[in-house]
Amino acid sequence: MSKGYVHIYTGNGKGKTTAAFGLAVRAACSGKSVYIGQFIKDMKYNETKIQEYLPLITIEQLGKGCFIDRLPTKEDRYAAQLALKKCAEILKKGVYDVVILDEITIAIYYGLLDEEAVIAAVENRDIRVEVVLTGRYAQDSLIAMADLVTEMKEIKHYYNKGVLSRDGIDN
Repeated sequence: MSKGYVHIYTGNGKGKTTAAFGLAVRAACSGKSVYIGQFIKDMKYNETKIQEYLPLITIEQLGKGCFIDRLPTKEDRYAAQLALKKCAEILKKGVYDVVILDEITIAIYYGLLDEEAVIAAVENRDIRVEVVLTGRYAQDSLIAMADLVTEMKEIKHYYNKGVLSRDGIDN
């Protein structure tokens, strides 16, 4: 029985979700099953199409949308808590080889989830499950629990000049 590791992709730079999706593609191409639960996002975008091409990848958008132009609501909190409950069960059962909890650190940062509950879900997983947590503002307790932490650091980004995303390349 091999141990699954805990990864965190955090920081203010671009590429956290993309890195997690890259790991998902590599795992699926190795015959591993992957579950991606997205805690904030609720709209389909280009990366979510990979499940159409790789049947070993399952993606569920469990959130109520981004907080770019609004504050989180009670509905956001309720959705996040339901999502964590679902993902905790998936982690515990060990049905998937890899489980990605996308933007979960954002859900904690905005008070939608308690970090202790997230840690408990990860620690109570089937030991073989590899877990990836993504999002800005990764909490120190999560970093301490993780086996691998990567920080994406923004040095320069053209969005700061008002350039919009180019569909399929950088969204």
